[in-house]
Amino acid sequence: MHRAEIVQAAAQIFREKGYHATSMQDIADAVHLQKASLYHHVESKQEMLVEILNQALDRVTTDITAVVDSNLSPTEKLRLALRAYTTILTEDRDLAAVLLLEYRGLDPALRARHIARRDQVDRLWRQIVQSGIDAGEFRSVDPAMTSFALLGVQNWMITWFHKDGRLTPTQAADGFADLFLKGLLNGSEAGK
Repeated sequence: MHRAEIVQAAAQIFREKGYHATSMQDIADAVHLQKASLYHHVESKQEMLVEILNQALDRVTTDITAVVDSNLSPTEKLRLALRAYTTILTEDRDLAAVLLLEYRGLDPALRARHIARRDQVDRLWRQIVQSGIDAGEFRSVDPAMTSFALLGVQNWMITWFHKDGRLTPTQAADGFADLFLKGLLNGSEAGK
């Protein structure tokens, strides 16, 4: 049994039952280990939660930073960041759900560290928005509110997106991009 398999099983159970309702016995049963044997691989449920959250944030930070650091226009950066993030949310739904919903299960000191890391991701989204404003590609908006809106729209995908549904992750991301970049008003209504 590999630690990665245990952590992945924990992520699935945390998504299904919630962090607080999951026991170490649940995780041991899922990976076909005795509870005592599980402790040879991991020290605690809290340790697994931290590892899952760190894995998710590492991937998000790496993928979005690559977009921010590219030489693309702010409009293209926003499109690619949306694609990257929706891919992460849809490829590993267990990891995504734990990232978005279960961080509250962290002990206070660990939660503060997690939130500080999560805030780095928010700053990347704000940076994309601000660069678009500075370049004259985006109208003057509040970058913080806009990044919250961008993340909020995408984060709810964990509740409605299905791999066998009518949209691919890229189609969903492009739809979000069009909505944010063009808005709902048609050309004739935009000037009113």
